[in-house]
Amino acid sequence: MSSTPSSSKPLAIPDQAANAQGVSESLNLCNGRKASLSLHILIVGCGLGGLAAAHCLAQAGHRITILESATAIGEVGAGIQVSPNVSRLLRRWGLGKALEDIAVRPEAIALRRYNTGELVGWTKWAEKMEEFGAPYYHIHRADFHKLLYDLAAPNVTLKLKSTVVSVNPDPPSASNPEGPSVTLSDGTVIHGDLVIGADGVKSYIQQVVLGRVNPARPTGDAAYRAIIPTSEMLKDPELRPLLENPEMTGWMAPGRHLMAYCIRAKREYNLVLIHPDDNSVESWTAEASADKMRSDFADFEPKVQKLLKFVDSTLKWRLMDRQPLETWIHSSGRVVLLGDACHPMLPYRAQGAAMAIEDAAVLGNLFSHLSHPSQIHPLLEAYQSLRLKRTADTQASSRDNQRIFHLPDGPEQEKRDEEMRRAMAKEKGLPAPEGDADEEMKGNANQWADKPKSQAQFGYDADEVAEKWWRDVGEMTIGSPGETVLAKL
Repeated sequence: MSSTPSSSKPLAIPDQAANAQGVSESLNLCNGRKASLSLHILIVGCGLGGLAAAHCLAQAGHRITILESATAIGEVGAGIQVSPNVSRLLRRWGLGKALEDIAVRPEAIALRRYNTGELVGWTKWAEKMEEFGAPYYHIHRADFHKLLYDLAAPNVTLKLKSTVVSVNPDPPSASNPEGPSVTLSDGTVIHGDLVIGADGVKSYIQQVVLGRVNPARPTGDAAYRAIIPTSEMLKDPELRPLLENPEMTGWMAPGRHLMAYCIRAKREYNLVLIHPDDNSVESWTAEASADKMRSDFADFEPKVQKLLKFVDSTLKWRLMDRQPLETWIHSSGRVVLLGDACHPMLPYRAQGAAMAIEDAAVLGNLFSHLSHPSQIHPLLEAYQSLRLKRTADTQASSRDNQRIFHLPDGPEQEKRDEEMRRAMAKEKGLPAPEGDADEEMKGNANQWADKPKSQAQFGYDADEVAEKWWRDVGEMTIGSPGETVLAKL
């Protein structure tokens, strides 16, 4: 997400503390390894994934041009979750201090009944997330975008108002000596060695790769997003604990749920309200009626009603699902997809940006080994093989939460709540029911209580995965393609 139509909500202003200027100058990623063959890489899209890819590939020794259709870059007013699989990379990229200054570490995730507020599920986060090697954060999207922009900007060329309308995907040849290129809406042709589509859920570059449109399926849900200042919440003794002990709180209801958490050093409170779709549009920037939002959640507990009274305006977008693609790579081997362009995530697991940033880290690490043109396509194949299953599994996990959170009241909901209570009792060190010896809570309805699933999701290190592939496969198969090429293609 990087633009807003003139009739939609304007871009949010980043907080002053969201500053990483100069940080990238002292980085030494991949143990200082730089590609001996430097490519000119065209990245289409300047959202979170595009900026992360630009940063990682520039650090790997490549020349980067970002093409963005918008007239200005930034993000809408909304929160985003930064789980340990991402924060470990951000720390590695020098953003540790900035995250501590501007983001919030949630103490736990708390799952409640919508109408009574009864706590049915609870999993400790806070310092326990360090078991996965990095913390869990909540941050404003505009602040996150600004930090990634600060990392990438010194080493990239950014072209705004640059809408790509066609792509020549073919590598250099006698009939195509300059190789791949993109054509902009004004007729400008820009040549590069590799084109990366980081252009979001409605990706044009995806159509180039597939030769077709990947159909979107309505989930039946839409989402309201809103941010409220915490200054008024602090005055209410019933709401103040939401700030003094910041948890990610979810209220589960038939066909709906609400997730809420602190951002911006607890000065703001982010709300995401999922509800049955009523002919909304798939857009991050479409405004909606705050009164209609309150009406849609009028049967939620009094604490929620207090929160919703503080909402002056809200964004609303339709949630569409897309199946995993059969390939992310054009047959030419010179066009590839990243982030939402190849694996859009529903928000029920909060892993959309995380998967895009992991993509960027894997791609940058792999291409730090580049020494010959013959390695480009195999490295792209490695990227896809390392990433496709993980992102497809994460998509499936997100779909699971939609079903789990939205169960109608009845036997299935009661079974869900009992599973969550059992995991909560274990988490809090309470006596387990007789015969319950499940220490890992595998398959629990609270996916964050499922220890193997959390280890797989949050313990993932994109750099380690890429380094291991090179040691085990890449070095032996494509590591010595002949004389090292030092010149540009």
